[in-house]
Amino acid sequence: MTNSNTGNSNTGYFNAGNSNTGYFNAGNSNTGNSNTGDWNAGDWNAGDKNAGNSNTGNSNTGDWNAGNSNTGNSNTGDWNAGDWNTGDKNVGYFNAGNSNTGDKNAGNSNTGNSNTGDWNAGDWNAGYFNTASPKTINCFNSECDVDIWNEAKKPDWIFQVYPTSWIREREMNDEEKTANPKFYICGGYLKKNNMKEEWKKAFASASKEDIELVRRLPNFDPRIFEEITGLNLGE
Repeated sequence: MTNSNTGNSNTGYFNAGNSNTGYFNAGNSNTGNSNTGDWNAGDWNAGDKNAGNSNTGNSNTGDWNAGNSNTGNSNTGDWNAGDWNTGDKNVGYFNAGNSNTGDKNAGNSNTGNSNTGDWNAGDWNAGYFNTASPKTINCFNSECDVDIWNEAKKPDWIFQVYPTSWIREREMNDEEKTANPKFYICGGYLKKNNMKEEWKKAFASASKEDIELVRRLPNFDPRIFEEITGLNLGE
């Protein structure tokens, strides 16, 4: 069997780059396989110096990162130890802000969860430097007791609305491949969904009982609900 390398100083096979010990690398100095970037120990990386797999960013030990220096997975931001962060330097998960150790924060430097403000140790804060958690929140543009909202029964279908979808390579059309030229590295791309279309799809699975549960949510306002979702649940 010939090594089939077009590059130089490769001990692996089918490499177009140089100094690779792995296989099918277009980049250089990779010990992993199928990399277009350089110095990767993982596989299918378009970025450089990744120990994880399927990264388009650089210096990631986690997988599926578009950002850089992540130890977590599926981050578009940088220096995240948690997963699914679009912000930077998060230890928590699903953060759009930066430097959060909590989860689901849109603000920055929060140790609590679900904050849109900054430097909060409590939860559900929209302000700054709070250690307590508020007793009330806004639901449908009106004040509501947090406990009442949390205790309200909610149907499954409203949690089946997804801002993004992973589109596999075999499902991509030519336009999507042109817009996402590195799709072949990760085997697809992350698509931003039309939210009202997503609400419509989720609504298709709702029973009459499920729809009634939405109408019974605290402070429910059909006009506000329709503005957000495109669905008319008026009586």
